[in-house]
Amino acid sequence: MANTQLYRIKTISQYHQLMGLSAPEHPLISLIDLESIQHPPGNESINLVFDFYSISLKRNFNAKIKYGQQQYDFDEGIMFFISPGQVFGIEVDKNKDTILKRNGWLLLVHPDFLWDTALAKTIKQYEYFSYSVHEALHLSEKEEGMIIGMLQNMEQEYHSNIDKFSQDVMIAQLELLLTYAERFYHRQFITRKISNHQILQRLEDILMDYFNSDVLTKKGLPTVQYIAEALNVSPSYLSGLLKTLTGQSTQQHIHDKLMEKAKEKLTTTDLSVSEIAYALGFEHPQSFSKLFKTKTNQSPLEFRQSFN
Repeated sequence: MANTQLYRIKTISQYHQLMGLSAPEHPLISLIDLESIQHPPGNESINLVFDFYSISLKRNFNAKIKYGQQQYDFDEGIMFFISPGQVFGIEVDKNKDTILKRNGWLLLVHPDFLWDTALAKTIKQYEYFSYSVHEALHLSEKEEGMIIGMLQNMEQEYHSNIDKFSQDVMIAQLELLLTYAERFYHRQFITRKISNHQILQRLEDILMDYFNSDVLTKKGLPTVQYIAEALNVSPSYLSGLLKTLTGQSTQQHIHDKLMEKAKEKLTTTDLSVSEIAYALGFEHPQSFSKLFKTKTNQSPLEFRQSFN
C-alpha cells in the first residue's frame, strides 16, 4: 500500500481515541459498532498493529483488508481474527466512494483481561488467529445471529455493574464464541469442497514434481513448511484441511508419497537399499529402513523379496 501510515495501538483506550470513539467502559474489553468508527482523516490507507486480540464481523464494507499477504473483501458477512502484534491494513478504493462505509462489530480483548484464566493459554491454540491462515470465516445468517448474540452478551455484562462474577461470565461467552468459530471453520472446510479439492490436487502435483526431481536428493524430504508455502496457505491451515478431508496430516501425505517412490524403486530397479535411501533424500539408510518398516510392517528387503 502506497503512502500508508502505520499505527501501533497499545491499549483499547488508544484505539477508541484514534477512531473518534468515546472512552471504553472497560479498559481491557470493548465491543464496537463499526458504524460509529471515524476513519483517521487524510489517509486512503492505514496499517495497524494491535497489542490486543481483535475479532471482527464485517458486512457491506467498501474497503479492503490486507492481513499478512491475504486480501479480504467483505461482500458477505465475514469474520476474521487477529492476534496481538500482527499487522493488518485497511485500503479505501479512491476510485469508489470517498467515505468509508462499514457495518458490523469489532470485539477487542486485551491479553491482561485473560490473565490467570485457562483461556490465556488455550486462545493461542485457535489456528484462525494466525494471519497466514489465508481464510476468513464466512457465516450463514443464522450463524451470524448466534455470534452477534454472544458479542452483545459480553457487552451487556461490562455495561452492568461490575462484580466478582463479571469477568467469569465474559470469559465464558468468549470461549463459547471461539468454540463456535472453530465449528464453523470446520464446516467451511467441508462445504467449500471445490477449492479444497483443488488444494488437494495441487498438493499431489507438488509432491509428484518434488519426488520426480533431483531436489529430493539434494535437499531431502520436503518439509511441511515448504509444502504449505507452495500452496500459499499456513502449515496449520493445511493440516486442518487435510485432517478434515482425508484424516491424514501433511506429514503423513509426504510419507505416503515417499513410500510410493520407495516401493517403485524396490520393485523396478536393482539399486541397494542404501542407494534408494540416498536417492530419496535420506542421510542415513537406517532412518529410511525404520520409516519403511513403520509404514509397511516390512523391511525394504522383505518387501523386495516378496516380489521375487
